[in-house]
Amino acid sequence: MTKSDATRASTALGDEHCIPLKGAEHALSPIEIEGLLGEIDSWTLADDRRAISREFKFADFHRCMAFVNAVAFIAHQEDHHPDMEVGYSRCQLRYSTHDVGGLSRNDFISAARVDRLQAT
Repeated sequence: MTKSDATRASTALGDEHCIPLKGAEHALSPIEIEGLLGEIDSWTLADDRRAISREFKFADFHRCMAFVNAVAFIAHQEDHHPDMEVGYSRCQLRYSTHDVGGLSRNDFISAARVDRLQAT
């Protein structure tokens, strides 16, 4: 997949909205995870295959905090919240759907929406 193909796929995924999910039946299969992972840029799959993560780097604290606030706004809108680790000029995001015991489509939708922040 080329960078422009990945951007288009991420945009399409980023156009979706999260829906409340509960129960293991909503957890993605390994094949579904691999397919969706190819649609988001620079996200990695955790060793336990229950989360995706990405580190974002910034020129300074102000830009990092602006990003963190934008991610918080997305999380509030979608009611799907990442784990965040924030430093002076970096932010590590980790998505997992605790109510399904692993990854759901909501994690990939949220990642794609966050990726849009970097594209602007």
